[in-house]
Amino acid sequence: MRILIVDDSKFVRQILINILETGGHTVCGEAVTGAEAVAKYTELKPDLVTMDVIMPDMSGVDAVKEIKKIDSSAKIVVISAMGQQPVVAELLKEGALDYIVKPFQPARVLESIDKLIDK
Repeated sequence: MRILIVDDSKFVRQILINILETGGHTVCGEAVTGAEAVAKYTELKPDLVTMDVIMPDMSGVDAVKEIKKIDSSAKIVVISAMGQQPVVAELLKEGALDYIVKPFQPARVLESIDKLIDK
């Protein structure tokens, strides 16, 4: 599965790359902001996106809305810190398929991705 990682933290992106590649997935791109996520989604057409919530210039909520306008079947998994539950609920309403709470366990990330591969 080709995955686009969206997070403003290089540290988090690197951890996700390691987890996903170890799990047999391909990271086809990274984005640091919501606007960059939308542009990269259009350019790369990944199979799945991991989306942070709080980012510079465009929030994860707005990025999910924009990506869903481009591709209503986009598979998006939100990865967010605790305390963002109302935002996560909105993201799920907007079309995100799952959410993972930071700090996350590698097994939880792979479980979510593998579940969505089967959809």
